[in-house]
Amino acid sequence: MSDLTSAGTAIGGAPVGGDGPAPETPETGGKDHNASLWADARRQLVRDPVFMLSFLYVLVVGSMAAFPSLWTSQDPRACSTDRSRIPPSGDHPFGFDILGCDYYSHAIYGARPSMIIAIMATGAMVLIGGGLGLLAGYYGGWVDTIISRVMDIFLSLPFLLGAIVFLTVIKRQNPYTIAMVLFLLTWPVIARIIRGSVISGKDLDYVQAARAVGAGNGRLMFRHILPNAIAPMLVYATIVLGAFVAAEATLTFLGVGLQPPAQSWGIMISVHQVYFLEDPWLLLFPCGLLVGTVLSFILMGDALRDALDPKFR
Repeated sequence: MSDLTSAGTAIGGAPVGGDGPAPETPETGGKDHNASLWADARRQLVRDPVFMLSFLYVLVVGSMAAFPSLWTSQDPRACSTDRSRIPPSGDHPFGFDILGCDYYSHAIYGARPSMIIAIMATGAMVLIGGGLGLLAGYYGGWVDTIISRVMDIFLSLPFLLGAIVFLTVIKRQNPYTIAMVLFLLTWPVIARIIRGSVISGKDLDYVQAARAVGAGNGRLMFRHILPNAIAPMLVYATIVLGAFVAAEATLTFLGVGLQPPAQSWGIMISVHQVYFLEDPWLLLFPCGLLVGTVLSFILMGDALRDALDPKFR
């Protein structure tokens, strides 16, 4: 034993006392072990082919809505009845519609109103619904009671019937009124999601510690509680974006949404439904774009849920 200690090492080669070089810290994963939930989720999403394909599809549709001139040089309003219902060809991949308009350019420009309505309705839902849910969950008491009863009133309205009634009464079918109606009928859902997350998080130790050192209500809500409630809200907001795109097309198809001469996928489906047996491509192209967009948002939401929930790892 004396020989071992005199050599300055113990069994296994670890230095003892002051002899030999300082011990090296064993590798523990470094950044990977210290990475935040969002960094871990980002790495998982990048490696997920379903999420990446869905994200790329949404990115393409978003570019169609924001910069339609990048995708077509044709004017969707340059129509001639002499070209009515001409089938697709190399120069015109979607053919011509019933009015002789280039159907491909119509489909490209039709992405804009659907995306605008979905983004406006989702943004209002996240800001207002999320804010009310945060207040209800944090303060509780009479604040929670009032907000919860208002949520119950809106939740009792059937979505499709309520949207039809509101838009019929308003009699102004444009992207802003449609987005407002969609928001009014859906904000309680995200408010309840945030409320539940805040209630479960406001009594955690780190929140109590911040309160003990003098953090105010605003700092507690927005700096400590809200960041942990963003994940479920983000998942739902991603999925509901696709739902709003489908809702706009549904309301337009039923005659209470956008009206010609506006351009949207819902109008394309509504106008050309009677020609399905004769010229099915008039219905298949807008339906394909609509289904692809809605499905992409849903798949993105599912992938986000799996990435942000540690139980799925």
